[in-house]
Amino acid sequence: MKDMGTRISTLWIVVMFNMVFADILTFIMPGKLQELWAGQAGVHITPGLLLVFAILIEIPIAMIFASRVLKPGPNRWANTVAVVITTVFVLGGGSLDLHYVFFATVEIACMALIVWSVWSRRSSEAAA
Repeated sequence: MKDMGTRISTLWIVVMFNMVFADILTFIMPGKLQELWAGQAGVHITPGLLLVFAILIEIPIAMIFASRVLKPGPNRWANTVAVVITTVFVLGGGSLDLHYVFFATVEIACMALIVWSVWSRRSSEAAA
């Protein structure tokens, strides 16, 4: 992929699919859905907490589009901030279940590649 926006956008799509499937596989684990239905999943689930989760999940979703339309400077900073927030969310909201650790590793590797890509692009722009 020669177009940086397409590359970054595609990496955000990979991050999102991994986030979704980490949760789906967690729901398959015995007792997990019952915990959610009871409003417990390590913390008491409230409408406010669900709103916070929705906002945090919306960041990578929005970056799929933003990565394609922002100019290089704002794109670099938006992606960097989004990666930091999303990485904290992935690490802080995760579990030590093997499937989750695997998905989180892939997500973080993709996000590291996003940051590397947007900042190495700056180096190549300065050299040109």
